[in-house]
Amino acid sequence: MTAVISAAGLARTFQTKTGPVEAVRGIDLRVREGEILGFLGPNGAGKTTTLRMLTTLLRPTGGAATVAGHDLATDPAGVRAVSGYVAQSGGVDPQITVREELVTQGRMYRLPKAEAVRRAEELAAELDLAGLLDRRTGALSGGQRRRLDIAMALTHRPKVLFLDEPTTGLDPGSRADLWALVRRLRDEHGTTVFLTTHYLDEADALADRLVIVDGGTVAAEGTPGALKLAYGGSLDATLQDAFLAVTGRGPVPADSAPVAV
Repeated sequence: MTAVISAAGLARTFQTKTGPVEAVRGIDLRVREGEILGFLGPNGAGKTTTLRMLTTLLRPTGGAATVAGHDLATDPAGVRAVSGYVAQSGGVDPQITVREELVTQGRMYRLPKAEAVRRAEELAAELDLAGLLDRRTGALSGGQRRRLDIAMALTHRPKVLFLDEPTTGLDPGSRADLWALVRRLRDEHGTTVFLTTHYLDEADALADRLVIVDGGTVAAEGTPGALKLAYGGSLDATLQDAFLAVTGRGPVPADSAPVAV
C-alpha cells in the first residue's frame, strides 16, 4: 500500500542557553494511505516536535520527510495544501458564529464566497453541526468545539488529517462521538489520520497501527495486538502493559522482541 507519510532520519535539535537539546534524534516512519496511525510516547519523547515538523510548523534540522508526495523542506506549501491540522488547544474565535468561522476558513483557502458558504453547510451537516451554524462558537460544548476544529481542518478536503490530543478534556460520550467521526473519515473518504494521544484505550480502539517513540527515536511499532503480544506477553495484556514495557517503565517479558507489523 502507498505510503502517504514517509520520514527518514527526521531530527530536530534546539539551541538553548545551556547547549543543544536533541528533541528528535532520527525518526524513520511510513504511514499508509487510508491508515489511522497512533503516535504514542511519554512526555518529552518527541511526539509534538515530530508532529510540528510534519505539519511544517517547525523546520527539521536533519533527515527528510514527505507528505502525500510533497517534501517538507522544498515544498512546505504543498504539504499544507494536502494536510489538515487540529491542535490540542483549538483555534476558534469565541465571538463569531460557527457559520462565520467555517466560511472564513474556506476563504482563507481561497474558495470563492459562494463555494465557501456551500462547503461550510456541507461540513456542518457531516459533522453534526448543522443546528449550530448560527450559534457563537464561545457557547459550544467541548465536544461541539472539537467537531468544529475538525470541520475547519477539513475545509480543503485534505488527504491527511493530523490530530494532536483531540479528545483531551472531553466527556466519555463526546469522546465516543469523536472516535466514530475519525473512523467515518477514514472509511467513507479514505482520509489518512495521524493521531497523537495519551489515552491508550483511545489508541487501542482507533488505530490500525501504532508507533511508540521514546528519547526522540522510534522504540516500537506494530498493530495493537502485535505490540501486546510482543511486549505484554499475551493478547490478553493491555496496551498500557506493552507501552510501559517498551518505554522502560514496566517489566518486559523474557521472550519479547522488537516488532514491526
